[in-house]
Amino acid sequence: MTIRYKNASKILDGTAMTTVLSISTSAVAIVKSVYVSNNSTNNVLVNCDLRDASASTDIEFFRKDVPGSSTVNATEQGLNLEAGDAIKAQAETANKLEVAVSYAEIDRSQENG
Repeated sequence: MTIRYKNASKILDGTAMTTVLSISTSAVAIVKSVYVSNNSTNNVLVNCDLRDASASTDIEFFRKDVPGSSTVNATEQGLNLEAGDAIKAQAETANKLEVAVSYAEIDRSQENG
């Protein structure tokens, strides 16, 4: 088992739901934070979903107007992701929000049994 500390980021350049982080099928992850930064002067609504691969469904875990020129943490308590899970985000307005995910990826591909 190998633990890698990583970051994933995405500029939400459209208004469609966008995958920011996908976990491989040979790993799990502990998400420390999902920061959403608004680089405009107006409030922008953001939706963040967890893609639960084992249930083949998306679950919204965060919805908020992010104030202009500010940053919010969408996961104050963190998230645990299983193999194949993902984090997605959607902005109400294109090219205003950036998302940064900080996580620990636990690679299980070398495990026995």
